[in-house]
Amino acid sequence: MTVTRDNDGGKAELMASHAARGRSGGRPTLEEVAARAGVGRGTVSRVINGSPRVSDATRAAVEAAVAELGYVPNTAARALAANRTDAIALVVPEPETRFFAEPYFSDMLRGVGAELSDTEMQLLLIFAGSDRERQRLAQYLAAHRVDGVLLVSVHANDPLPDLLAQLEIPAVISGPRSAGETLPSVDSDNYGGARSAVEHLLSRGRTRIAHITGRLDVYGAQRRIDGYRDALRDADHPVDEDLIEAGDFSEDGGRRAMAALLQRCPDLDAVFAASDVTAAGARQALREAGRRIPEDVALVGYDDSAIARHMEPPLTSVRQPIDEMGRRMIDLLLTEIADRRPAVSRGLERRQVVLATELVERASS
Repeated sequence: MTVTRDNDGGKAELMASHAARGRSGGRPTLEEVAARAGVGRGTVSRVINGSPRVSDATRAAVEAAVAELGYVPNTAARALAANRTDAIALVVPEPETRFFAEPYFSDMLRGVGAELSDTEMQLLLIFAGSDRERQRLAQYLAAHRVDGVLLVSVHANDPLPDLLAQLEIPAVISGPRSAGETLPSVDSDNYGGARSAVEHLLSRGRTRIAHITGRLDVYGAQRRIDGYRDALRDADHPVDEDLIEAGDFSEDGGRRAMAALLQRCPDLDAVFAASDVTAAGARQALREAGRRIPEDVALVGYDDSAIARHMEPPLTSVRQPIDEMGRRMIDLLLTEIADRRPAVSRGLERRQVVLATELVERASS
C-alpha cells in the first residue's frame, strides 16, 4: 500500500492502516516501510543495518517511516540470513558455588555486561564445572548456537579452548593457559602484582614472607609465584620453599594452607595470599592461632575486592582491573566475530592483552 506523507488524507490512511493492523494482530513489514519512505526494500534494509551506502536524505526518510509505522526489525531473521545468532556465551568451567562465592566472577560479569549493553548481542551464562556439563556444552557449541565464547577461569588442561578452535568458534579467554597461548586473551599483570606485594612487605621490615598460592594449573597463579620468588631474590632474600603452600583461591583452602604454614614455619611474619578470598581464610587461621594482624603477621591479598575493604583490619591487596578486563574481552571477541574466523585460523599475530595492577595499602600490612 502506498501512503503519501504530505496531506491529511495520507495521515488518515496511515491511522486506518494502524487500526486495521492492531485488529488483525499483524505488525508493519519491511515493504510497508519502503512504500512509506518512497524507496526500495533493499534501501530500507541498508538503513536498518547501518550501511554507509545511503544518502542522509534517504536515511532520514526511512527512519521517519520506521518511527511512524512503529516498525521493529526482525533481528532473528536478520541473524539467520547473516548466519549469526546474535548471542555469545560466557563459559565458566567451575562449579556454580565458586562462581557465586568469589567476587572476581561477578566483577568480570559486570564488565562484560556493560560493554555489551550498546549492542544487540545476548549474553548466555554457562557453567561447565562437571564432566556432564562439559559434554552438554560441547554438543551445544557444535550446533553453532552462539557467535562467540568468553572463557573465564581456564585451567591448563582444559579441553574447551581446543574444542572452540576445532569448531572455528571465535573465543577469548581471561588469562592465557601458558606462555604459548594461541587464543586471544585478556589478563592482569600477575607477575608484577605479586612482586609489588612482596616488595611492600619487605619495605615494612618483614623477612619471613610466606605465600599461599592459587590453583597451580592456572597460569596466572604460576606467574604470581614467579613474582614472589623474584622479588625475594632481587632483595637478596633466600627463597625458602617451606614458606610456599598450595591453595586453590578459596577461603577454606586459605585457612588450611595457613594452618599448615604455621605448623611448619611458626616464625613467619608475613603472608601474601593469591586472592582476597584466600586471605580471608588465612586471617581466620591466624586468629585461631592467636596471631595479631599486622603486629605479628602482615597480610596481603590479591584482587582488591569488596572482601578486602570489609575485612578487619582492612586488607592490603593487589588491585587488578577485573571490570576493565571484562570490557576488553568483549572488544576482542566482537572483532573476532566480525571477521567470522578465529585468530588461529587467520594466522594473525596472537592478541594477548595484559593490564596493569596496583597495590592498595591498608591496615593489614
